[in-house]
Amino acid sequence: MTDISGVLAAMLSSGLGGSSIGATRYLVGSIDPLAIGSFRFGIGFLLLLPLTLLRGHRWPGRADWAAAIGLGLLFFALFPILFNASLIFTTAARGALALSTLPLLSLVIGAALGAEALTWRKSVGVLIATFGVAVALLSDLTSAPSGAWRGDLLMMAAALCMALYGIWSKPLIRRSSPIAFTTMSMAAGAACLILLSCIRGSFAPVAGFGMPQWLAALYLGAFGAALTFYLWAFALERTTPTRVAISVTVNPIAASLVGAWLLHEPLRWNLAAGIVAVFAGIWIATTAGRSADAASASSQA
Repeated sequence: MTDISGVLAAMLSSGLGGSSIGATRYLVGSIDPLAIGSFRFGIGFLLLLPLTLLRGHRWPGRADWAAAIGLGLLFFALFPILFNASLIFTTAARGALALSTLPLLSLVIGAALGAEALTWRKSVGVLIATFGVAVALLSDLTSAPSGAWRGDLLMMAAALCMALYGIWSKPLIRRSSPIAFTTMSMAAGAACLILLSCIRGSFAPVAGFGMPQWLAALYLGAFGAALTFYLWAFALERTTPTRVAISVTVNPIAASLVGAWLLHEPLRWNLAAGIVAVFAGIWIATTAGRSADAASASSQA
């Protein structure tokens, strides 16, 4: 039951992440990637901090502070810089597909580091889910701006940061609490982004913000940071990094559905087929074979 709750939390987190792509794409035309990340994680931290304090969650121990801050810089500073910069060069569809390499990276790196067992069910599930993303985005992948490969590589580098965070943060989250660990890590990343933004003058265009830009920034902070990454940490506490990572394939599906709902974009057959493949892949990767994961987890304890 704990494993299932972790997978469901990860899928919800990825769904919210998918909806955040539209807000990020909207703000990319107004401010640079550093400022976007500053707003997203600065607001996210301000929302998580009082919740953590009021509910008395257990903070990471002093011995884990350096690791928590380092992982915060990796995930909440370097990751958003790479993620936001990639969307300058490539389309949202190609970026979403590149980010969907996350479960493959988590599977391979996790096995190499001995963080979890490599099973055929996980491997097949990851491949089917990634294929589902490609099918869902089929009609959008053919149109790409010149030099889109640079954005694709940046997004894959962002996926690598996310994979390493998922693997390395799991034992730290278990020793504290998901919300407290996320708050501390997000604070480190947000502070770094804000400092860099001030040095580069990235906040100058904010003077020209209208209500749409402020709403997009607030949405990224509340839903794209605070809720999304709390759920991500909650999931990492309860299941394996690969099972959490495979949920990222829900991200582009959610983005497409939001586009159809809000922007009246057409729903094509390939999206329906991609949804089926994604959920089939997640089901295969997250069911059965749990004894191997349990053995792996106990050996890491």
